[in-house]
Order: sequence, then C-alpha cells, then structure tokens
Amino acid sequence: MTDDLERYILDHIDSEPDNLQRLDRDTHLRLLYPRMCSGHLQGRLLKMLVTMIAPRRVLELGTYSAYAALCLAEGLADDQCRVDTIELDDELEDFITEHLAQSPVGHRVHLHIGDALEILEQFDQPFDLIYIDANKRDYVAYYEHVLPRLRPGGFIIADNTLWDGKVTDPVEHHDAQTRGICAFNDLVADDLRVQRVILPLRDGLTIIRKLDNQQ
Repeated sequence: MTDDLERYILDHIDSEPDNLQRLDRDTHLRLLYPRMCSGHLQGRLLKMLVTMIAPRRVLELGTYSAYAALCLAEGLADDQCRVDTIELDDELEDFITEHLAQSPVGHRVHLHIGDALEILEQFDQPFDLIYIDANKRDYVAYYEHVLPRLRPGGFIIADNTLWDGKVTDPVEHHDAQTRGICAFNDLVADDLRVQRVILPLRDGLTIIRKLDNQQ
C-alpha cells in the first residue's frame, strides 16, 4: 500500500465525520502510540460491517481512544442498541469520556474500565458482534471467553492479526505479542465452530462467524 494509493482510497470512500477527525488529531497530539487508532479507512469499514450485521449488542475489547467504538456505534440501527467497550488503562478514561460526549452517537457507548476477562463475567446476555483489539498476548484467552458469549450466527472481528507481517517470521524470532497473535490465528484456523477470513487491511483484520448450530 503506497501513500498515493491510500490517499486515493480515502478520497473515494465515505468521508470521516468531523468529530472523528478531531478525535484522530487529539489521539496523535495527546496519547502514546497513536498508530493504535483505527483511523478513517478501518473506521468506515467497521461502520459498514455493523450496518450489514445489524447487531443489537456489541462488545469491544480494547477501547484506547474510542475511535473504533464510535465507528461501531455509528453503524447501529438506533439508540436501543449499544456498544459495551472495555479498557484496561484507567488513565485513558477522561480522554475517552470527553470524546464520547462530543459525538452524536457517544451515548450508545458504555465504557467499562478494568480487566476484560474479569468484566466479561458481568455480562449474562449474548452479544451479536464482538470486536477484539486489546493485549495481543491474551488474544487466545479473549477468544475462548467471548465465543460462548456470542450468539449463534454472530460475528467476531479481530484486529492486528497480521502484526506488521511478523506472523511469517521464523518462530524463534517471535516476541510475546507475535506469539499471542500466531497462537490465536492457529486456533481460529482449526476451530470447527466458526467460519473465518483474514483481510489484509492495515495490520490485518480477521472476520469470524460463529456457526448457527453452535451454542
């Protein structure tokens, strides 16, 4: 993907809403690791996928600056739908709540601060769509915890599953995060309970559908 081709793509898709432009700018000015922000192209894809899937309940693991959470919320059918998003870093809470308040769909997003594996125990109703974009070391644990909480026919979207191409490096060169992503990819590839496809978008986006006959 060259810079010119990326610019061409961005010029030929839906425009980035003003509030998300401000959020992206603030992320780059005020937060560490701004590359973690989903950004214009991936954000429009997330909104489109939500519109297609038409979920009532969405779960996100890894809020960061809330860019993706707001894109997920944009795609929801109405205000009766909601996005529950979990962020471990409590120092991000003020930034997140500030930008949720500035968004016309921010009220659809419910922020939970804490460890995702602990907070997941609080939910007793199944989700229709789950977006995983948290600690790469724990992707296998997240998957094993959320799949039973996903309705049959529901979707999981996992970000960063190509991990800068490191997934193809020799195993002895893998760091902990790369090992986590590779273990997740191998687990999903062999899981007979789901269908899956990897999109080579940005850092890799895996779309997983839980089969209708799975509980």
